[in-house]
Amino acid sequence: MASFDFNTLSSTLNESSQKTEGTGVSFAGKSLKLNSEDDVKQVADAIEKCGNMQFLDLEGNTLGPDAAKGLSKAIEKHGTNLKRALWKDLFTGRMKDEIPVALEHLGRGLCAAKTQLVELDLSDNAFGPIGVKGLASLLSSSPCYTLQQLRLNNNGLGISGGKLLAKALLDCNSNSLKETGKPLGLKVFIAGRNRLENEGATVLSEVFKTLKTLEEVVMPQNGIYHVGISALANGLSVNKGLRILNLNDNTVGPRGAVEIANILHNFNCLEQLNLGDCLLKTRGAIALAEALKQGSYPSLTEINLSFNEIKCRAASVIAEAMSDKTQLASLILDGNVFGNLGREELVSILKENDKIQALGSMDEDEEEDSDEENSENQEEEEEEEEEEEEEATENDETKSESEDYDTVEENPNTSKNENTSSLKVVSIQDFLKAPTGENFLFIQNDKAQAFSDYLQGILKAETEDFINESVKLIMKVSALYASGYMDVRIPAEIVTDRLYKELFEFVTKNNQLYSLNNSLLVNLGLLKGEDKKMRTDWNLEGCFKALEKICQKDFFTQQTRDSLKVFIEKSMKPSRTRVVDPYQESKSSLKSALDQIQST
Repeated sequence: MASFDFNTLSSTLNESSQKTEGTGVSFAGKSLKLNSEDDVKQVADAIEKCGNMQFLDLEGNTLGPDAAKGLSKAIEKHGTNLKRALWKDLFTGRMKDEIPVALEHLGRGLCAAKTQLVELDLSDNAFGPIGVKGLASLLSSSPCYTLQQLRLNNNGLGISGGKLLAKALLDCNSNSLKETGKPLGLKVFIAGRNRLENEGATVLSEVFKTLKTLEEVVMPQNGIYHVGISALANGLSVNKGLRILNLNDNTVGPRGAVEIANILHNFNCLEQLNLGDCLLKTRGAIALAEALKQGSYPSLTEINLSFNEIKCRAASVIAEAMSDKTQLASLILDGNVFGNLGREELVSILKENDKIQALGSMDEDEEEDSDEENSENQEEEEEEEEEEEEEATENDETKSESEDYDTVEENPNTSKNENTSSLKVVSIQDFLKAPTGENFLFIQNDKAQAFSDYLQGILKAETEDFINESVKLIMKVSALYASGYMDVRIPAEIVTDRLYKELFEFVTKNNQLYSLNNSLLVNLGLLKGEDKKMRTDWNLEGCFKALEKICQKDFFTQQTRDSLKVFIEKSMKPSRTRVVDPYQESKSSLKSALDQIQST
């Protein structure tokens, strides 16, 4: 099960929303549609009246190129003292080719005003690589020579955008040295949910290595495997002042964990380490715990190693590593496989060292397959022996997913016929047993038609649980909405749309809407099933993302929207028993879509 420490990340990302320091102008959350220069006049007037504008907060509005041109003129006249450009969620509904033009206009205004920015926040603007082209000229110019905080969370940068971003930052550093004699002193770098993958992480690691000033690096959910993690570790190692490292929900793996463990001694100021849902496994967790044990880390307050398939053998090592961490306030280990014995060891050692108050909920910790200690230890040893094979497989999958699946490199020692036969056709049944992006791509011919035929077969059979079987089919496909690979995600979107449409048409015609709504809630983890459990076998982030679009379709019933909204709101309420909700951000985004439909 995926884990996402939303509370920690949300706190980090929302620091820019606190307008307690300095004076400035805020139109945050006004939902203004700024298309022309006339539309932006009210903002320009507020800037002029402010007199000493230190922050400009335009979050939650939508800015077109012409309006950006008008805003640029206002910034040019009155933006000299501007320190914080808070421009989250500023381009909703804009064409991708409009965004770089708007950013270039804003950049020109900042340059003309001789602004010296300290913070630039462009999070939640899905401008992709093309948007970075417009941003690059700003990032490499004089207003950013003084930049300390760069927030680019959830921008859809991709590998290409990551490369453009890295070049812009390196150019900024070089230009600043030439023009001012001072290097770029970036302290905070936030770039979560950007599909940077190994290549993007590798080029950004060169930026980190060059700057040496980073204190906070937050890069969750980027599809980075141990190859990219190794590069990041190398780049971060020279940033001695690093306080916060968040790589949540990347496939760090045991080998990546070892690379991070090897550099931890450089970070005496470390306060937060978030490696939740990183598939660390037992070996990786032990490596990290041993590294933490070797140093005192006097400022360390939070550690998140949740949902990492960590077994009993690591329990005592982790607990003992906490013994001298005097400031430790939060130790999140839920969602692993410590079992009864491991939990008892954790609690016992933490109590002995007066650290038990830091331990979070263990409600979702799972039991080992065997309750007998000898058998458990044997299984642990077997797992460790198999990890290198698993990582080798992971490497192969990473390569294959990043390549063009229609191209097959021929082995000089293999005949053409043998090579072609390696691309075996994957059936729908095969995919359902292992619903990976790779298997999805290997379904031949018209995928949408193939899945449609399969769905119709389920519906016509009218078995006892046919509605639930249909929903599970859709969940496994729609989970691929979260794929970082376009050749997986786009056809998955097409198939998902068709399957939802056909299922809704069927249940509406046959008065089965109640059954569908109930099944949706159960399979989205919003409602307990008959077994009283709320566990799923697919990536719910993708499922929620899919519903953001699907819920706006005409075939999607209002009754279903209402049910979803009620249960999403319920699931997002604070709970004493649940420390983190890995899908909080996805749920929030879906809820916003549902609210918007209701208000129109």
